[in-house]
Amino acid sequence: MRIALTGEALIDFTASEAGSLAFLGHEGGSPLNTAVACARLGQPTGFLTQLSTDLFGERLMRFLEANGVDTRLVARSGAPSTLAFVERTPQTNRYAFYTRGSADATWAPEPLPELPAECRFLHFGSISLLQEPASTRIADLVAANAPRCVIVFDPNVRPSLIADMSAYRLRVAGWLAMADLVKLSDEDAALLAPGRPVEELARGALAAGARAVILTRGGEGATLWRAGRARLDVAAPRVRVVDTIGAGDTFTAGLSVALLAHGVEQRAQLDTLGDDGWREVMRFAATAAALNCTREGADPPSLAAVQEALTRRDTTAAGDARS
Repeated sequence: MRIALTGEALIDFTASEAGSLAFLGHEGGSPLNTAVACARLGQPTGFLTQLSTDLFGERLMRFLEANGVDTRLVARSGAPSTLAFVERTPQTNRYAFYTRGSADATWAPEPLPELPAECRFLHFGSISLLQEPASTRIADLVAANAPRCVIVFDPNVRPSLIADMSAYRLRVAGWLAMADLVKLSDEDAALLAPGRPVEELARGALAAGARAVILTRGGEGATLWRAGRARLDVAAPRVRVVDTIGAGDTFTAGLSVALLAHGVEQRAQLDTLGDDGWREVMRFAATAAALNCTREGADPPSLAAVQEALTRRDTTAAGDARS
């Protein structure tokens, strides 16, 4: 296990069309999607959560195992599975969550599980941080492993679950202070810092202790901020978009997988990776996310598919340059 993720695992019920009450179920949850993406992209990946023993929990466990995710640190509970209902709109997706008393929300292991010695990245974030006792134990897990793991934080803000946004923003400040690498979407940034420039939010995260902050803007690409360095922008590949669910999670997975491929295994190495290295890391992540968007639901690509797409882009760019 080189990458570990902790947080919710749920069933996403996606509306077949806007306004419809016909829903199709998919295994999901931001941390689960990211774990599956990391595994499909070729890195040994483990997941820490609590799954229900109900029919949905059994399905989630089989899905993780079928995708090669290490489940030895997954606990089981008779509490129900978390369910989410998703309605697509032309601009974004609308969500309704059913989380109260669910298995993943009541994850509270004592003692904390020990990550394998070879683990180098630990991801946390998303709606799991809105539920107790899971939120406190996740923070404890992150603190216990911060000295030896690169800590990745993706808030994945879901306003329908947040009763007091002002209080939530204060909590986010604490989670930012725990992270080495922060990944935000443009929607996250607008909710966390309304009316403020995105760069101001990024600089605040760096001041809190992050080594790198990356903002994704869907089809417009992504931007990286580091302390004392100029911002770095990467374009997104052009694809025919079928569904955007899981794209951000796949991007986050691509970052950790590509950073490991570039020899980054400790937080200090995030500072020493140069612009060319970061550009390659972000291109890999953006390409993985774009390929996810070409299929229904969260369906991250394989490593081979991403490598093929990158090679095809490089070949096309070289041909255009010679023309």
